[in-house]
Amino acid sequence: MSDSAPWLVLGGTHGQDPTTFVLLSAAAVLTAVVVGVAVAAFVRRRSRRYLLVALALSTLLARSAVGLGAYAGTIGPGLHHTLEHGLDVAMAALVIAAVFLVGRLGPTTAQADGGVDGGAGGTDAPTADEHDRR
Repeated sequence: MSDSAPWLVLGGTHGQDPTTFVLLSAAAVLTAVVVGVAVAAFVRRRSRRYLLVALALSTLLARSAVGLGAYAGTIGPGLHHTLEHGLDVAMAALVIAAVFLVGRLGPTTAQADGGVDGGAGGTDAPTADEHDRR
């Protein structure tokens, strides 16, 4: 073990493979970047659809946290299993809700991506093409 890099040794808790720690940490960091982009998109667009997508992606970050907690031994196998399935259900529900809001009927405003904002409370900014036509 003395041949290993110090950060890999620190990652190996309870005799577990340090590679798992590195992969979980990388997943957490990269997922945090994706969630940051999603939150930035929500702040820019201020729409319920963007909020729901940002929350759905946040469940991936929570899954990474649960995985790291299980790796460190602070979350037991049963709770780890339950939390991950609960986060899967939450993600699916949030994505379905976002899709539902896109396809909602009512007074509509055409969006650049071909979708519509069916009066679900979102205030999506007009695209450059929409702005030019006004």
